[in-house]
Amino acid sequence: MVSLNTPLCDFGWKAIDFNLEGVDGAFWTLEKSKGVNGLLVMFICNHCPYVKAILPRLIRDICALKDYGIKTIAIQSNDPSNYPEDSFENMRHIADQFHFSFPYVIDKTQETARAYNAICTPDFFGFNRNLELQYRGRFDATGRGEPPPDNSRDLYEAMKLIAETQKGPVEQKSSIGCSIKWRE
Repeated sequence: MVSLNTPLCDFGWKAIDFNLEGVDGAFWTLEKSKGVNGLLVMFICNHCPYVKAILPRLIRDICALKDYGIKTIAIQSNDPSNYPEDSFENMRHIADQFHFSFPYVIDKTQETARAYNAICTPDFFGFNRNLELQYRGRFDATGRGEPPPDNSRDLYEAMKLIAETQKGPVEQKSSIGCSIKWRE
């Protein structure tokens, strides 16, 4: 496992459209995915210990962000031929097991991950209602560890701020995760 840190936010960078198949059988585009106040695009996968460590809390925060008009889409871009735990069938299983309330889609060609310059899982891109990037940071300070009682909810607070002001926080800390597993 290679751990990488994401670059910091390129404020104002415009989201790039996609058309990706979800575990729900639908195809999801940027327009279909966005909320009235913004969109969280996250690159995740099934096998990454960083994603596994935060998944229950991430799902909780995504549900809470819906009340602020923020929708979410999760994109899995890893090569499942080398990482079978990230297969489409296993994506369906994880989405069912954890009751995903957001689309979980596969980026078979990895073109979307490349277009977004996704680096790792998890990699978070928080956009305002105009689909301008306002957040590219961490979920919280825990990485793969257990959250302390005073744990900050960096992603949640950033997306809530975006919903309320259409601007992300000036101070952001980069996310850490497993490298995207690119096809050779």
